[in-house]
Amino acid sequence: MTPYLVSLTPSPFSFGTYDTTMLIDPVARTIGTLDIAAGPLSFGCWRFTTADVPEALGLVETALDLGMTLIDNADVYGLDWGGTGFGAAEELLGKVLASQPTLRDRMILATKGGIIPGVPYDSSPEHLRAAVEASLRRLGVDTIDLYQVHRPDLYTHPAAVAETLATLRSEGKIREVGVSNHAPAQTEALAAHLDFDLATVQPQFSAIHLDPLFDGTLDQAMRLGALPLAWSPLAGGALATGDGVRPELLEVLDRLANREDVSRSVIAYAFVLAHPAKPIAIVGTQRPARLEEAIQALDVTLVHSDLYDIIEASTGTPLP
Repeated sequence: MTPYLVSLTPSPFSFGTYDTTMLIDPVARTIGTLDIAAGPLSFGCWRFTTADVPEALGLVETALDLGMTLIDNADVYGLDWGGTGFGAAEELLGKVLASQPTLRDRMILATKGGIIPGVPYDSSPEHLRAAVEASLRRLGVDTIDLYQVHRPDLYTHPAAVAETLATLRSEGKIREVGVSNHAPAQTEALAAHLDFDLATVQPQFSAIHLDPLFDGTLDQAMRLGALPLAWSPLAGGALATGDGVRPELLEVLDRLANREDVSRSVIAYAFVLAHPAKPIAIVGTQRPARLEEAIQALDVTLVHSDLYDIIEASTGTPLP
């Protein structure tokens, strides 16, 4: 099994180069100016809702040991999946860090804000600052490595969002900035008002949800040099269970899984990782064994015809 190469050594397949013999790049990715590289898979905290702190600690340690250095959280996580409410996942991660402070230096701590249940979105200067400061308190840290605007607020001018983020960055409360669930035009509008580069974009992307391939999201990421963080690469688990998935897509994924001697889930992760934008796939499982399974995707070989077979089976439409 190929280990993560978590270092800041430039990848031979980084932005600006392309190699047809190796579509899945196992080398860790850089995020802006951060001094810790991000493994090709990361640990997602959407379902990080256990009440057992030692169990939560074990999950985070397993993820980090496997090279999943980016820990993806959000202030709204905890409202579902058995959580106790808004901020619960950040609070739990804060307890984990308090119990084992040395973990902080091993991770890229990422979180998001801008969603307010019932509003539903607010990225006004007052709210965005309050959201960052509340996240810092719940996490028990002085700085967030990567802060992303969780969803676009249609009624706050991107210049105001940019100014707030720039100020928070200059104050040292956040290090790098990204966007989540933004359309390319919305990302472009924010980027135009920043005096630094957006570090990441976080779209939903899987063998079922192909929008980023066709709506310009991944193309824009390559143009901007922003790293895509793909959420729900297993489509909420549907690609593992097969529930509600087109039989034609399951047939292709299973054929490739048999060929590569891995699970269908591993092929689904590999599909996301194979894009030339070099996405990071956010792994949402809360089971250590499934985290260990996910990294097998780095050993999978997919060629162009495999990837297009997946796309055509997913859409049910032959490509022209």
